[in-house]
Amino acid sequence: MRPEASVMHLDLDAFFASVEQRDKPSLRGKPVVVGGVSGRGVVSTASYEARRYGVRSAMSTREARARCPHAAFLNPRFHAYRDTSLKVMEVLREVSPLVEPMSLDEAFVDLAPAALEAYDEPSVRAFAEQVRAEVSAVTGGLTASVGIGTSKFIAKVASDLDKPDGLVIVAAGAEQDLLRPMHVTVIPGVGPATAERLRRAGITTVADLESVTEDELVRLLGKAQGHGLYQLARAQDDRPVVPERETKSVSVEGTYDTDLTDRRLMEGLVSRQAVGVAERLRRSGLSGRTITLKVRLHDFTTLSRSTTLSAPTDAGPTIARLARGLLAELDLTGGVRLLGVGVSGLADWIQDDLFGEQPAGAEEEPLESLPDLPDVRTWLPGMDVEHTEHGRGWVWGAGRGIVTVRFETADSAPGPVRSLPADDAALSPWRPQ
Repeated sequence: MRPEASVMHLDLDAFFASVEQRDKPSLRGKPVVVGGVSGRGVVSTASYEARRYGVRSAMSTREARARCPHAAFLNPRFHAYRDTSLKVMEVLREVSPLVEPMSLDEAFVDLAPAALEAYDEPSVRAFAEQVRAEVSAVTGGLTASVGIGTSKFIAKVASDLDKPDGLVIVAAGAEQDLLRPMHVTVIPGVGPATAERLRRAGITTVADLESVTEDELVRLLGKAQGHGLYQLARAQDDRPVVPERETKSVSVEGTYDTDLTDRRLMEGLVSRQAVGVAERLRRSGLSGRTITLKVRLHDFTTLSRSTTLSAPTDAGPTIARLARGLLAELDLTGGVRLLGVGVSGLADWIQDDLFGEQPAGAEEEPLESLPDLPDVRTWLPGMDVEHTEHGRGWVWGAGRGIVTVRFETADSAPGPVRSLPADDAALSPWRPQ
């Protein structure tokens, strides 16, 4: 823990949904849900307008439609999110050379090497507001919630306190006063199962946790977790901000507020994570041979299963198929609190024809990578298109030989909606040059 508040956590608000609202004027201020749009799909991000109806990430699309039927349900456009994220990370690297991206929409920044004359609250606040303004400018108006504290843990807690578009600074010495009234789930690694175990021991707040000895926590939760919670309950976190290093593996994982028990839902989440891994591989010009599935059970037991291919791949359907196969081998009775998919054994080439054929059943999956393929003739809600007569727009929906398109862009007014034949030769997918 540092003597001054010099660690910043920046989190772009409802990132995927905010990018969609930015690029689709007719959706601004309206509920937007991004994720798999089929019945087996899973919500990736919901706009704040949709969250008012109880829609949240990792919820099945079916339930999200029941809660908010009037929302716009869109397939992800990873190229748009990636391009926006790159602009944000460039802003942060201009602030400090020590930037640790955690995902496309969040990063830690070490402000110690930054050009601050002082680390008093007014100076840090003015500096952070300038960063937020620059982020908004380069992203076309997206907002970010920022937390600043003496450690990564405190900065992350602070960034969650005033969402969206908030800025919270926790001064040195004020950490425990902030944490003590909070529920124990504010601490990383305390999910529903661990929280219930603590509740049975009479521990519900961080103040309760702070009053328990380390030996008691180790007996209750095991050595690693007990020791970790003992430290974090006292705001003790010395983890450095580590900038990107040479990539040895690429992975995507998620921890869920409620233990997952529906295997089909978990298959959908694993498929989505596989698509995200494939996107990151392609963005870095990499491919990999070893596909790994990580599962943390309700009792905090962590399982890992891997399979290795004869040649490297960066194909989302292939990674998804193998990851689902690994999932099928596991006993998930009691629930799952974390899922993750990773690829290692990285190379900078792929054997193009080895996985060229789409695996059987892949058409049933919410393959979000489809909008990124320039020759796609499958019209997915949300994807960018261009018409030789009507100009640029995006797919509202498709079916029975018809595709409905709203013709508008980020720089236009809300545009008209037109229904066209799905095989209209004048209509094609659009990607920025």
